[in-house]
Amino acid sequence: MALTGISANRLELLQIADAVAREKNIEKEVVIAAIEEAMQKAARARYGAEHDIRASIDPKTGELTLTRVVTVVPDDAEVENEYAVERLADALKHDKQAFVDKEYTEILPPFEIGRVQTQMARQVVTHKVREAEREKQYEEFKDRAGDIINGTVKRVEYGNVIVDLGRGEGVMRRDQSIPREIFNIGDRIRAYIYDVRRETKGPQIMLSRAHPGFMAKLFAQEVPEVYDGVIEIRAVARDPGSRAKMAVLSNDGSIDPVGACVGMRGSRVQAVVAELQGEKIDIIQWSPDEATFIVNALAPAEVSKVVLDEEDERVEVVVPDEQLSLAIGRRGQNVRLASQLTGWQIDIITEAQDSERRQREFSERTALFQEALDVDEVIAQLLVTEGFATVEDIAYVEEHEVASIEGFDEETAQELQTRAREYLEREAAELDAKRKASGVEDAVLEVEGVTLPMAVALGEAGVKTVEDLADLATDEVRGGYETRDGERVRVPGVLESFQLSVEDAEMLILRARVAAGWIDASDLEPPAAEEEDAETLGDYAEAAQDA
Repeated sequence: MALTGISANRLELLQIADAVAREKNIEKEVVIAAIEEAMQKAARARYGAEHDIRASIDPKTGELTLTRVVTVVPDDAEVENEYAVERLADALKHDKQAFVDKEYTEILPPFEIGRVQTQMARQVVTHKVREAEREKQYEEFKDRAGDIINGTVKRVEYGNVIVDLGRGEGVMRRDQSIPREIFNIGDRIRAYIYDVRRETKGPQIMLSRAHPGFMAKLFAQEVPEVYDGVIEIRAVARDPGSRAKMAVLSNDGSIDPVGACVGMRGSRVQAVVAELQGEKIDIIQWSPDEATFIVNALAPAEVSKVVLDEEDERVEVVVPDEQLSLAIGRRGQNVRLASQLTGWQIDIITEAQDSERRQREFSERTALFQEALDVDEVIAQLLVTEGFATVEDIAYVEEHEVASIEGFDEETAQELQTRAREYLEREAAELDAKRKASGVEDAVLEVEGVTLPMAVALGEAGVKTVEDLADLATDEVRGGYETRDGERVRVPGVLESFQLSVEDAEMLILRARVAAGWIDASDLEPPAAEEEDAETLGDYAEAAQDA
């Protein structure tokens, strides 16, 4: 960008501004403002940097005007540069209309710009134009996150692909490309914009072909019903280049969402598969019922039973023995994608394993009831069959629930509940003795949430006071992982066997800290919930529908 004649004539200034604006695709006014700043710095170097010198260029004539400005300040104001300001008392001596912040301007004569000033001006203009160009790129692409864009491969650096997008450059990192996909300089490429970041070196346009949103957007281009919003893509899970699962929902009862996405003889899905380098795609029906959705997600495997643990967001899935390998998939791919798709941690067992476990639990509970209640095997088995799992269940249920068992009466029920309560009292006494023997203070039991078995476990781990409990971290309570000699190893928690959730463990520690006087009880109150827009599993499809 030539600026050697920047002060030579008026027309040249406008010609330079116009040419740079067209070349860099920015506003002409931005270039003129950059030249004004450059001339302003050059003038300060000529007349003195302590002066407040301003430059202005007429956008129509190109005429450059240099002015020296003096601003009126209060009499008691702290002044750093006396050349740029004038105190109000002094200003009133020559101007009865003077007031604070009033500005006096003096037109400065033109001057010839030397080589040093020219170089400095060129640097200023170049810097300002580059900043404006970057800002223009950011403004252009910031709202395009979630779009598919076409570009040309500009260069490949260590597996990262730099893509020429016309008015900017995008970066597709190695982990965002489809495995075994090779690009050469000059190749045309389609990619998904998943993020646009404003950075000092310019906007970073992050591209991906492995992002789940890329596949959702491709279906929006191939399936009119998705583009129109009749069919929603509720969730996508991908193992890029290998296999993917996509959950769809139809807002029109007369349209089959799976069939519409597959297309006649698979024409629509095959177009997407071709773009994704042969990636196999399972399209499934989304369901608001979690169990049904999980069963659908594990297709093509058949499922016999689903048991949900909503608190831990885990689900146990029982499949026929011959379906186990299909449900898990090669290298666990099928169950892993199903877990990503549904958001649930999925544990798969066979019917034989489920049956064996149920028989083992039945035997263990029967033996427990025989010992605790001092009854024969038949009575113990009757109790287990009726759904009683623990001695507490028997001790504290309504009496009629026990008496209603076939062959039992009220007298039998009373006797069984009496024996159950006596057993629990003996067990509690034994546990309390262990607690005291291990040195656990009574105050620990007074912390809300701490049970007698927990107190015994704490004592065995050396946690004997409220302060000891308050000083624990969540991982020390629940168990966690740490790196030892470069390996990630499991470290058991002091209360790991009680299977506390993260929230319960945190609350237990906080209550101990309240009891220890470290924090106030008001700190346990949850903060007021801020209103937030609920995120749905259809985020990937929203960008597709808004295209």
